[in-house]
Formats: sequence, C-alpha cells, structure tokens
Amino acid sequence: MKEKLTSFWKKNGTRSVVASLLSILIGLLTGSLVILIMGLTTPSLGLKSAWEGIRLAFFGLFSTGRNAAGQLSFGFNPTSVGNMLFRATPVILTGLSVAMANKAGLFNIGAAGQYLAGTCATLFIALSIPSSAVSPALIWLLAFLGGMLAGALWGCVPGLLKALLNINEVIACIMTNWIAANVVTWLFDISNLKNVAESTKSGYIYKTTFNNVATSKLGLDKLFPGSQVNGGILVAIVLAVVVYIIMSRTTFGYELKACGANRHAARYAGIRDKRNIVLSMAIAGALAGAGGSLYYLAGNTEFFWNTYQSLPAAGFNGIAVALLAVNNPLGVIFTGCFMSMLNIAGLQIKNLTGYNEYITDVIIAVIVYLSAFSLIIKLWLGERKKKPTPAEAKTTEEKKEAQK
Repeated sequence: MKEKLTSFWKKNGTRSVVASLLSILIGLLTGSLVILIMGLTTPSLGLKSAWEGIRLAFFGLFSTGRNAAGQLSFGFNPTSVGNMLFRATPVILTGLSVAMANKAGLFNIGAAGQYLAGTCATLFIALSIPSSAVSPALIWLLAFLGGMLAGALWGCVPGLLKALLNINEVIACIMTNWIAANVVTWLFDISNLKNVAESTKSGYIYKTTFNNVATSKLGLDKLFPGSQVNGGILVAIVLAVVVYIIMSRTTFGYELKACGANRHAARYAGIRDKRNIVLSMAIAGALAGAGGSLYYLAGNTEFFWNTYQSLPAAGFNGIAVALLAVNNPLGVIFTGCFMSMLNIAGLQIKNLTGYNEYITDVIIAVIVYLSAFSLIIKLWLGERKKKPTPAEAKTTEEKKEAQK
C-alpha cells in the first residue's frame, strides 16, 4: 500500500494538481488576510464583517443571502451556480486557447484580440441576417462558426510572424490586441448595429435577441432557475475534450508538443515546424473567438463597442486559467469554473458586506503569481535527494572500483 502511494505521489500529474491546489489555498488565505486587515483597520466594518467577508470568499457561491435574523446563510444556490457556469464559458475557451499555444511552445497573450475578432464577426452575422428569411438556428450556427473563423484568422497573424520572421509572439500578440480593439471599434462605429432604441444604451450593440437569435438553454434554465446559464457551457466542455484528444491521442498533437519541446530538433526529425506553429496559433485563435461568440450569442449580454479603451478581461483571465490547470485541457474546465466562482464570490461580498468586490482580484492575482511558479512548487513537493552518509559514499566508491 505504501509503495502504491509513493508511486502515485511521484507521478508528474499528481504533483501538478497538488501545486495548483496549494496556489489556490495560498491565494484564498492571502485574500482572507487582506479582508481581516481591512476589517480591523476600518471602524465601519469591524471583526464581524471581516469574518463574514472571509466566509464569502471561500463559500460565496453557496450564499443564499441573509436570514430573518440578519445572519449569512449558506446552501445550494441554483442561480449563483448557473451564473457561475455562464461566466465560466468564455474563460474556459480563452484558457484552452492559451493552453493550446503553450503546448507548441508559444505564449498566446493575444487571446483578448482574438476574442474581440470572434465577437465582432459573430455580432455582425447574428444581427445582419434577417431571421424572418433565415432560420434563427442556422443564423446562430453561422455566427458561431464565423466567430471561430475570425479568431483563427487573427491568431494566424502572430503565428505567421513567428514562423516566417521569428518575431517574438508575445510582442506580436500585444500589437494585434490593440489593433483588434481599434478595428472592432471602427467597424461598429460605422455600422447600424448600435443600440439607438434606448437612449441610455447608445454605447452598446443590440443584443442578438433583437434578431431572435440566442443560444438554446437545453433545459439548463430548469436546473438553475433565475440564472443566465445556457448550452454554451456544454459546447465549451465538448471543445475542451476535443482539444484533449487532439493533444494526447493524435499525431498532430505529438508534432505540436515536439515543436514546443525543441523546434529545431522537431525540424530535424522531419516535422514541419513552421506549419505547426501557424496551425497552433490558428486553433488557439479559433478557441478564443469561440469564447467571445458564445458569450454574446447568449442573447442577454450587451457589447460595449468602444473597445479601443480597454481589452476584454476574459482574454487575460484565460492565461490564469491555463497556468493554474498546467495547460491541461480537461483541467481548464475546472480552473475556469473556479475563476468564475471567485467572481460570483466577489459580487456576494459587495452585496452582503461593506467590502469592495474587487477583493477577489487580489486572490486571483496571488493565485496567478503562484501558478507561474508551479514548477518550483512541484520541485519543492518532490523528494529531494538525500546526501549520502560517509559509509554509503564509501560503499558506492568500492562498487565503482570493483566494476573497473
């Protein structure tokens, strides 16, 4: 039994999971410490409020509000769980985007721009084709595929620059992010898709329900009543499984990982490294574009078209999701849900206590920082080589002499 446990502990996957869990735990404890310090140093908050904030940081997803006595109550909250799944959909896909590129040895920091490209194409298709002439289901499919294609094409740009000119993909991705933000803003600015029906919504694009196009609920609204959840989360999970199969069960996946391990050695072995670099970035872009597509095809989300002012957070949160999952496509599903859960906890902290909801950003920041050092944590968890005693060293030397 002991040997089995030791063998299990020595597995790389086991240590990766433990390293990620330690990152999460330390992040939650750090956030709790910040909440405690704020409670003790702010007279209007106090120790009781600090304790409530800490409980919400850990279990905010299951908060059902305050009872008749004014105390926090916890239990299964279908609305919060449904909203968590809805918010997790785009970050799961941007996390897959980052993980996919990382397998090929590339750091896709351009998921935000690819997300915007997918969003733009999706909204133009979903709102421009009249649903009176074409089936809304067909429009939805065209909009989703169009979003993935736009993301793939935008992801190809840094991929081509890396493959053909050896330009660092991080620099190329940063540039393409801001180009995408300004191009998308310009395209919507000259379009007739801006919501002018409501004077308070003039800075937004029409929701896709304006054209009767929206992602099917697939019965999830009955499981999680009152929430925004829809079938998009199931699409994200299916895509994660597909990426996992590609990376672990196909020749193409092996070639991508070979290029990531050593591009020059892969080329020497006959692998077309330039083609694989471009393809990996194209697939990464398609996944990020799918994230933007599914989020805005929900029908209940609005897109602020002045995107040149800021990039979508989902693109950068995907980096944290991928790092925390150690770039495992299946692990991305769970880390994406966890990051979404922290956002729900932040809203609960804001609504039920006097704390700022962005306290959860501190937790996320610590988790991201630690997940970047996951390799160090894994090494720390591993068995260190014991320094041999003088007697053991002497025996080793005698064996070497005997072999000579």
